[in-house]
Amino acid sequence: MSKLPASCEVVIIGGGIVGCSIAYHLAKRGVTDVVLLEQNQLTAGTTWHAAGLVGQLRASKNLTRLAKYTTELFSQLEAETGQHTGFKQTGSISLALNQERLEELLRQASTARAFGVDVDILSPTDVLDYWPDISLDNVEGAVHIPGDGQTNPVDTTMALATGARRLGAQLLERQEVLNILHNGTEVTGVETSGGVIQTKQVVIAAGMWSRQLGAKIGVPIPLQAAEHFYIVTEPMQNMMPGMPTLRVPDEQAYFKEDAGKLLLGAFELNAKPWSLDGVSNQFAFGTLPEDLDHFSPILEQAVKRFPSLENAGIQLFFNGPESFTPDDRYLLGPTIQFDNLFVAAGFNSIGIQSSGGAGKVLADWMIDGHAPMSLFDVDIKRTFNFQANRQFLADRTQETLGLLYAMHWPERQFDTARDARTSPIHDKLIETGAVMGELGGWERPNWYHHNGENGQYQYSYGKQNWFDNCELECLAIRDHVALFDQASYPIFILKGRDAAATLNQISANNIDVPINQVIYTQWLNERGGIEADVTITRVDHDQFMIVSSCATETKDFHWLATHIPKDAHAMAFNQSSGLSMLGVMGPDSRALLQSISPQDLSNQGLPYYQSKNIEIGYARVRINRLSYVGELGYELYIPTEFVAHVYEQIITAGKSFGLTPAGFHAMNACRIEKSYKHMGHDIDDETSPMAAGLSFAVDMKKPTFMGKSALESLTKPLTQRLVNIAVRDDAAPRLIHDEPIYADGIHVGITTSGMWGHRVGRSLGIAVLQHPEGVTKRRIAETNYEIEVASKRYPIDVQLAPYYDPTSSRMKG
Repeated sequence: MSKLPASCEVVIIGGGIVGCSIAYHLAKRGVTDVVLLEQNQLTAGTTWHAAGLVGQLRASKNLTRLAKYTTELFSQLEAETGQHTGFKQTGSISLALNQERLEELLRQASTARAFGVDVDILSPTDVLDYWPDISLDNVEGAVHIPGDGQTNPVDTTMALATGARRLGAQLLERQEVLNILHNGTEVTGVETSGGVIQTKQVVIAAGMWSRQLGAKIGVPIPLQAAEHFYIVTEPMQNMMPGMPTLRVPDEQAYFKEDAGKLLLGAFELNAKPWSLDGVSNQFAFGTLPEDLDHFSPILEQAVKRFPSLENAGIQLFFNGPESFTPDDRYLLGPTIQFDNLFVAAGFNSIGIQSSGGAGKVLADWMIDGHAPMSLFDVDIKRTFNFQANRQFLADRTQETLGLLYAMHWPERQFDTARDARTSPIHDKLIETGAVMGELGGWERPNWYHHNGENGQYQYSYGKQNWFDNCELECLAIRDHVALFDQASYPIFILKGRDAAATLNQISANNIDVPINQVIYTQWLNERGGIEADVTITRVDHDQFMIVSSCATETKDFHWLATHIPKDAHAMAFNQSSGLSMLGVMGPDSRALLQSISPQDLSNQGLPYYQSKNIEIGYARVRINRLSYVGELGYELYIPTEFVAHVYEQIITAGKSFGLTPAGFHAMNACRIEKSYKHMGHDIDDETSPMAAGLSFAVDMKKPTFMGKSALESLTKPLTQRLVNIAVRDDAAPRLIHDEPIYADGIHVGITTSGMWGHRVGRSLGIAVLQHPEGVTKRRIAETNYEIEVASKRYPIDVQLAPYYDPTSSRMKG
């Protein structure tokens, strides 16, 4: 056991490839007073048995940037450190066994090109050039990424460790971390089997041990170990060095040449969670019992796909645990409980290919105080406390392992760990025909089967089975009135003598307004990027109600709470469980609500973006006049215990007004028609309000607010802006997101959201465009644009204004 120093700048817990990457990148940035603590030996957890695949294409632009960086790092790491890594840039091939999978792969190929990843489209027979003995039964096509590779996980980890040590970091083995020390507000050190070390920052990079380590100090880290299987054959004559990794996702299998042998791995659809109560600290270089019955279906399909496998001897049947998260994205960044406690864990079987990029950005994050790019997809603050619940993780992990290779359908919903977080009228909505989706654990009505048809999703990349129902709901919103259950929207309260001053400093817009006025605004970081997109209602001289979005609840409340000055008389609390929201939207919404409330709801009685308390039945309700669908509309904030009562009042009165229940698919379609931005899709912490077309929500006349200096320094015209697009083709494809946009054959942008606009009858999207001389209205008008969907290009119209009611006269009437 190595001697433990008394103190250091940073402690990293965990000696796998991710922990070693963090140490390496911190040292490269000049932070060399780093101590990495490994309870056994480096790589002893899951790194040692990883398959070593190094892919470049991930689900978003920034995650792809990180994966590409990992490839670049591995390609030069051996030359830098002198430590062999085994990295080979062999490429990868993914097969499609049906037209739906081919559509998915072709869409991914289009996105890959936009992200700067080289990609080739292969015919079935082209695959034989790389894997000559593969069976082409049912193969419709394939995608080849020549820059992907393979590496030896242990050797690569040792190279990162060598690089970190040479720069001054200490990597200590046989140092079990017993506890993380803290003073209630920040971590102060760690207690190990060898003593105590004081430190300024701690990183939990302990793999499948991370959840139990965080739980000791009240930090939920939602990940769960699951059994992961692969076999390695005896040497096979037809296995040649340099063969690309072959993925057959429709058969949940991947094939890899491994020193003249074949490695066959699986991501089966029904996985086996392991060790629900935590993992023993003595589990090092450990394996789990063979389960041939569980693996046999994969093996049987693999033999049909690769007939030579039938006569090959099996040298190794491997079963080892890897950790998975509830949404198949890893966990990175500072925790909400302690800003100087960071997490890098839950890598969902892509830890090797993620390690370089994750280590680099986390090191930057720790040194600079903010992420170097938008990383909400993997930020641990996207998660919720309940997701670290053991039963939730046990149920969800059965599904998430297999989702890595399942079809990545638009609007695909989780099947497991459902029906726990529901609105007060959940059962009533089900009776009405609601088909529920899940977001942040909430069961939310995505659509209604209005005509008694099948109320289950039938997924596709085209018009799914809810399309006609969504159209009915959108037209009801346009022509009559619709009811939305918006219980999933988080509601925060800021109260106190200094509440107005505090919010005015946090918010870009002016918050010091008369009581009962509603304000739409963003919360910005010091770089001018959008951290939160909220509406704020001044409900009293010293009290404000803040409404955020479901997916960002944890992150947004943390932003609010941590930006209240220590000497300010202001207190924030989350009232989401005590208040619930219903939305009543459409041209007849005023008449409907007026029929059940004695208060004046006329234009004079309740102007646009105003709020008041009204009576409905026996309840007192706060009503805000605003709309996320572009029609006259109202949001009702109701004490939870009165929601069912108010709902019945609206439903009963609504029969005279053609009231239609509507879901979030319809809301999404309407908001894209109106170019209303969605946090995490269209806007993020790298997007300024000006680039997003939200300058109207910024009050530059205020003396000061967070991010103002950065906005003042923006150059004009803006070289990057969000725009609205519409596909011209009569057979226009459904847009989702991340479809690349070209001008005269040059890649100039990418979509951030997409949906069919039923009120305008066109396939629409919101996209970010770039031009070095500025994205201006004139330049847009003079340019011919195309969008690429599944490797086919379509002409599009582009404009800054929304495609539906650009003057917003319908909302304000």
